[in-house]
Amino acid sequence: MRISITAARYRLDALVTPFVSERFSWLLRCSPLRLIREGDRGRGERLKLALEELGPVFVKFGQMVSTRRDLVPHDIADALASLQDSVPPFPSATARQLLTDALDCPIEQIFSTFEEQPLASASVAQVHAATLRTGEDVVVKIVRPGIAQVIRDDIEMLKSLAEFLERHVADASRLHLSEVVADYEATIFNELDMGHEAANTEKLRGNFAGSPLLYVPRVFREHCRQNILVLERIYGVPISDIAELHRRNTNLRVLAERGVETFFTQVFEDNFFHADMHPGNIFVNVDDPQNPSYIAVDCAIIGSLTRSDQTYLARNLLAFFNRDYSQVVRLHLESGWIPESTDPVAFERVIREVCEPIFAKPLHEISFGQFLLQLFQTAREFDMEIQPQLVLLQKTLLYIEGLGRELYPQLDLWQTAKPFMERWMAEHLGPAAALREFAEHAPALLDQLPELPGALLSAVSRLKSLERTSRRHASSLALLEAEITRVTRRRRLQRASGTALLIVAGLLLFEPIAQSLNNGDDLGTSAGLVSALAGALLLLRS
Repeated sequence: MRISITAARYRLDALVTPFVSERFSWLLRCSPLRLIREGDRGRGERLKLALEELGPVFVKFGQMVSTRRDLVPHDIADALASLQDSVPPFPSATARQLLTDALDCPIEQIFSTFEEQPLASASVAQVHAATLRTGEDVVVKIVRPGIAQVIRDDIEMLKSLAEFLERHVADASRLHLSEVVADYEATIFNELDMGHEAANTEKLRGNFAGSPLLYVPRVFREHCRQNILVLERIYGVPISDIAELHRRNTNLRVLAERGVETFFTQVFEDNFFHADMHPGNIFVNVDDPQNPSYIAVDCAIIGSLTRSDQTYLARNLLAFFNRDYSQVVRLHLESGWIPESTDPVAFERVIREVCEPIFAKPLHEISFGQFLLQLFQTAREFDMEIQPQLVLLQKTLLYIEGLGRELYPQLDLWQTAKPFMERWMAEHLGPAAALREFAEHAPALLDQLPELPGALLSAVSRLKSLERTSRRHASSLALLEAEITRVTRRRRLQRASGTALLIVAGLLLFEPIAQSLNNGDDLGTSAGLVSALAGALLLLRS
């Protein structure tokens, strides 16, 4: 009911009317909701306001949908991207009680200070500043009480809504709404588990230990619980505070380029990337303004790729960098991202038509993220399925490029990324990589070397035996097929003959039976003939 009232107030029916199947479109056209004016707000703005009114779970869902620009129109994605995950804080007395219950002791035994006013309050948790008894400044992230049940209830509503739309809206199945909701369910329940976030934070911190690119706060694991996370408090300039970065005389070109390098290092070197790098989660260490570095917080959402996806993605990126469109088509076919029945010539022609006008611009004017979006939308015309493992990657890349361009508008992501990708390809797919693989497995190979001749002879013998067996099976299959064909033909002939005989018998018996019935004679003979006819018919059918 709550969803229906909110949808009516903001005329969300107008968003789906063009896509509803003909069977139900007349209901929307006759709906009294059409008496409510849509107003001057666009459809994206109305959807954004509706989600904000429905509550924090729907706000976070809208934020996630905004990253699926491969699925939703740009005006809706832009509106949803401005959703803010900020809700009124719960009382500090509640926060203290939750801490006491989780730590199983008075909080004064752990913290020498605990600030009553939260630093931030979001839909899943809120954050308080504190100081440990050992002297370290920390932040304490506390999961909202009762939020798990609220999320479960709202997720069930979202699932029902997605299933309804997929049944009745013509274009909804292409949007994979149920899959989007399932992804969101997994993501948001991971955010509720502070142990999960603690493990992610520790791993990312270890990956960049001693690196000039990125700093990740220390986790105080001994004080963490499933609903409590205690982290080192960091002091940096928010990435969105460009004025302060200018005031500190920060080298913004270095900062922007290091953002790109940080992203590609996480994706290709570590295969473990922070997938929620919006401005609220990124700070800048400007202790040395000419060598600034990033500080990342909130590691609840982490992405990774399989080795094959890494390889295909790297080869695709380099193919695009080199404008080798035939290689792009081959890679898409090999990876299974597009159906095998796709016409490679037509696909290459369309990719070329998309890319050439873009490459005609100066490189620093090309948005890499928007370029990928346009390619995904084009490939969708060839039934390219959405790759869930690439969605977080695409979202993160859009964040990184957007931040980089805001810091340094002349950022040439292509020129920054290409050398990295070429180096990665040489190290992981070139001769050096093959030698490393051989060296890694050399001890095992040497151990098995004495057995190799016997194994080869055995393999050859087994192959010959398999070939003979295969020939026998093929011969038996051919005989079986011939016998089935012969039996089928015989049965068809029998049925045709039987049917013809029944028709003739029916014609011959019709007159005697009719006379017998008219004259009132003994029906025994007629009944016997009819029974014989019926029995023959049943036998023929069997």
